[in-house]
Amino acid sequence: MLVYPSSIDLSSRTLRYLTGQLASCRREIGTRWRRLAAGRQALLALAHLRCGHTYAQLAAGFSIGIATVYRYIREAVEVLAALAPDLATAVRAAARKAFVILDGTLLPIDRIAADGPYYSGKHKKHGMNVQVIADPSGRLLWASAALPGAVHDVRAARTHGIVDALTQADISCWADKAYLGAGGTVRVPYRGRWEKLSAGQQAVNRSHAKIRALGANNPRQADAQLLLKLIDKRCR
Repeated sequence: MLVYPSSIDLSSRTLRYLTGQLASCRREIGTRWRRLAAGRQALLALAHLRCGHTYAQLAAGFSIGIATVYRYIREAVEVLAALAPDLATAVRAAARKAFVILDGTLLPIDRIAADGPYYSGKHKKHGMNVQVIADPSGRLLWASAALPGAVHDVRAARTHGIVDALTQADISCWADKAYLGAGGTVRVPYRGRWEKLSAGQQAVNRSHAKIRALGANNPRQADAQLLLKLIDKRCR
């Protein structure tokens, strides 16, 4: 297998921060020796989470076994997950904002046709449903745990308790049509074909789309990638 140098569009402070977290984890569990130093493990994990490099590719590039790659990435993801705020913490932060933006994303995964619960009819592929809360500028406040891709966004929001939490805190929330019927403080656009909506309803939908555009257009390809943004923010 050929090996070539590549790059990751993340800051060096992200690498340093994750390296420090992994080094602390190793001290806590009493690790005496590893095939890769904490910095190399951090680089390996970032290459997988950000660029999607496979275990086989990383094993060849870092001259270690595939099983070792799996363990290193799993450990890094657990460290990243521990940094993420819970919903209650996110709601407290959201209470200081004018409003928040709620959106869902599908994280593509490899599944066979028989894995029905993971197949999203909307996206026509297998994946995991992740809910995201962003502030008015599109900055990430919270990302949920993943649910099977067949779960609809409004159901996922209710399952995670998002609607109830935002409503109890009286936080205005803007979302797309996938959240119709959510209730509470969740605002959604008018449903129906554009040509059948009144001029007033069309104006409301245009305004609604502009408000939630920043939060909805952020690229989100994996739940671990969302956590990378949290790390980058914390490092500043």
